[in-house]
Amino acid sequence: MNLQNDLLKRLYFQKSQSCAELSAWLKKSIPLVTKMLNELIADGCVVTDGFAPSTGGRRPLSYSLKPDNGYIVAVGVDQHFTTVVMVDMANRQLSIPQTVELNLHREKDALQKVADFVRTHIQRSGVDKGKIIGAGFGMPGFINVKEGVNYTFFDQSLAVSHRAYLESALGMPVFIDNDSSLTALAEWTFGQAKGYKNALIINIGWGTGLGMILNGELFRGDSGYSGEFSHIPLSDNGVLCECGKRGCLETETSLLVMAQKAVDEMRAGQVHHLPLKDVKYMSDVIIEGARKGDQYCIELLSHVGFMLGKGIAILIHILNPGLIVLSGRGAKAEKILMSPVQQALNQYCIPRLVEHTEIVVSRLVQDAGLTGAAALVMERAHIYQRIARVASIRE
Repeated sequence: MNLQNDLLKRLYFQKSQSCAELSAWLKKSIPLVTKMLNELIADGCVVTDGFAPSTGGRRPLSYSLKPDNGYIVAVGVDQHFTTVVMVDMANRQLSIPQTVELNLHREKDALQKVADFVRTHIQRSGVDKGKIIGAGFGMPGFINVKEGVNYTFFDQSLAVSHRAYLESALGMPVFIDNDSSLTALAEWTFGQAKGYKNALIINIGWGTGLGMILNGELFRGDSGYSGEFSHIPLSDNGVLCECGKRGCLETETSLLVMAQKAVDEMRAGQVHHLPLKDVKYMSDVIIEGARKGDQYCIELLSHVGFMLGKGIAILIHILNPGLIVLSGRGAKAEKILMSPVQQALNQYCIPRLVEHTEIVVSRLVQDAGLTGAAALVMERAHIYQRIARVASIRE
């Protein structure tokens, strides 16, 4: 069963593979892999999709997962918004992503509202719930993956874990993880970090998260809480951080902090030319304004980028990664952020170290969270049993 699971997961993350490629990756003989593929085809889990490109000689057959042979619910939860979408075995979105505004700090029954929202989306999608492999949730906060508990948000007095609550509410396997870890997983499996052994993924959003791919694995630390990039003491502004301490990087690089500064200055009459929005929408206004050349917006983002670069310089000195990906909601600013980041690296980073680190902007941007949530299900679920069961339902 483990080999079948590994093979199916490989096809999900690689889209399409030849028997020889699968054999080399599994480190199993071609006859054994051929036998497994034929069994999976007979089970309705795998299909042949033509011939792979030739490297000389006879072109090999290529194999992939049957797209409609199972579905995944991907959920991205942040402090202010929750988004859900359904994807198939080809990682294609079956439904238009839906977003609901939900403040995790203020809503005492936030977990119930998340569950109700996801359940309604599933019902409206028209997908048979029996064909759903599971649901993946990316969330902010300190999350114990093994226990299925978010120690930062949601009701801490529940009789069961947050994961167990969601499983009961949705009637399917549920997997939860930190949103920055899932952003890193998405970039590593489908994005800019694919194929890299050592890569750092910066999740620029309401906070400043960090996911780390080290020695070819998603690194979590001893207790699973690694990557709290937001809370390294790098600022001298004296501002109290959400974590209760002062001097955190988050107080300089959070999109919420940036947006609040703009809102405060607009209300004080110092800025007149931008539309005044609620703070959680102002970051999009600022990014769009910067794209159009607005100097005030560019200055706001430049400060975020420079301080972000100052923090990244520390990471480069300690970890010497081959790649750093700027991802998440803030990555929409693209080159406007990249220039001040590079300026800070020029100022604070040892040239011999930084010259071997490539820095890029994500192509997934804020969709990385949903992509990672779906990937989490494929990594953790017993895929073969679930997909084979769905195939039997179809027949």
